[in-house]
Amino acid sequence: MTDTDGLPASSLFAAVVGQPQAVAALRAAAPTPVHAYLFLGTAGSGVQPAARAFAAALLCPAGGCGRCDTCRQALAGTHPDLVIVDRTGAALGVDDARRLVLLAQRRPLVAQRQVVVVNDVHLAIRSAPALLKTVEEPPPATVFVLLCEELPPELGTVASRCVEIRFPPIAPAAVEAWLVARGVEPERARVLADGSGGDLERARLLAEDEGFVVRHELWRSVPARLTGDGAVAASLASELLAASDAAVAPLRNEHARELAALGAQAESLGERAIPGRREILERHHREERRWRTDELRAGLGVLARAYRDRMAGVLAAGRDGEEIERCTRAAQMITQAAASLERNPNEPLLLESLLLRLTRLAQRGA
Repeated sequence: MTDTDGLPASSLFAAVVGQPQAVAALRAAAPTPVHAYLFLGTAGSGVQPAARAFAAALLCPAGGCGRCDTCRQALAGTHPDLVIVDRTGAALGVDDARRLVLLAQRRPLVAQRQVVVVNDVHLAIRSAPALLKTVEEPPPATVFVLLCEELPPELGTVASRCVEIRFPPIAPAAVEAWLVARGVEPERARVLADGSGGDLERARLLAEDEGFVVRHELWRSVPARLTGDGAVAASLASELLAASDAAVAPLRNEHARELAALGAQAESLGERAIPGRREILERHHREERRWRTDELRAGLGVLARAYRDRMAGVLAAGRDGEEIERCTRAAQMITQAAASLERNPNEPLLLESLLLRLTRLAQRGA
């Protein structure tokens, strides 16, 4: 793909970090697109900038030059033939699906086609039949890009009608390099990348969080602090949960800045209040809840790596195999606990139970 000067459109996907396979697939698809694509990955994996860049490639008369007004507008999300559909409630409901049907039938305004990007498709369980009908019978000038964090079984048929593009968590080395390029000191960038979980947006906010390194070391200190006393495990669980609560502060600050900007904009237009304020606050609440869960998951990842590092030390020292088995079992317990966070809302109980089991495991080697 080249721009109008015959140069590679290298800048088009510049905001998509650490996803070479996904970018290559989208570049190959842009000249002759099919009617629907499913981008599978979390928000911080690059699905959002990839959707805008892909839309630019589909709308640009030159196939995605990265320089023209069409590309600039698409990358900014403001092109008239780029339609972005957000849910209006906690899930992508039937009313949202009906609105999507109407939008999909609209004719392009300035380009040869329109691109309809649908966010949070993994939350479209109840509206899956309507969504399927829309994707199965698309208007000829509409290309759907469905953004999905995970693929529930109920959406399997919808997915089967789409070309799937996967966005796995970004490799720590790519996150680290991205942070260093943004002026973060290399050693701090390494720690931030380690705690980002492959989420670039999370890494960006963690870079503003002065307490992150302290929390990182707190999680790494857990194996040495599990003395075999259940009360110590319970106290440590409370300490870790409190640290996770404090970790939400950078996101809350960003939300406050967003509300302030929207308030100023509403005032300049003569509005008495921010349009859709309730929905915005609900979104903020969901994002903060998700951030706290991600913080716990990232902390558990640090803890699992602490046990793996301990196992590596045991192997290097040629010590007994029982300690290696205990470290392996501990890492498995932690990984299972991290996987159960989404379906187990009682985080204090989950974490305290995990630390008690790790305590009992450590006692066997005492």
